[in-house]
Parts: sequence; structure tokens; C-alpha cells
Amino acid sequence: MKRSHPGVLRDILAVNMRRIRTDRGLSQEALADLCELDRTYIGSIERRQRNVSIDNLERIAKALRLEPWKLIKRSVE
Repeated sequence: MKRSHPGVLRDILAVNMRRIRTDRGLSQEALADLCELDRTYIGSIERRQRNVSIDNLERIAKALRLEPWKLIKRSVE
């Protein structure tokens, strides 16, 4: 059965990824280059349109120089 809405972790990933990327002064294109992924793919993750594989989550985390779990950790603010 196909889900009609993205999961909670997809939302958390999108928010965290955009915040960390912008905090580090990176454009979507610059992050995509570091990850060796397409810029449109990075944008679609940030818009919650992609269900990201573990492999790509690891690539993004490595490019941002952080542990992968930090991308899917709900912030307690």
C-alpha cells in the first residue's frame, strides 16, 4: 500500500539538512557536489519528496562532516 504522506523522519531530515547546510554557508549545488549527487536530488530531499536511502544519507552526512544519525535526530529546543 502506498503512503499518502511522508513519514516523520523524512520531515526531520529535511529540516535538519536545510538548517545545517545553510548554517555552513552551502548552497544546494555545493552540497550536491560534495556528495556527488545531483542538485535536484538534494532539493527534493529538502522538500520532503524523496525517501532517501541509507547510502545517500551516509554520503550527505559525510559531506556535512557529521554522524548520519544527527540528520534524523529530532531537535529538542
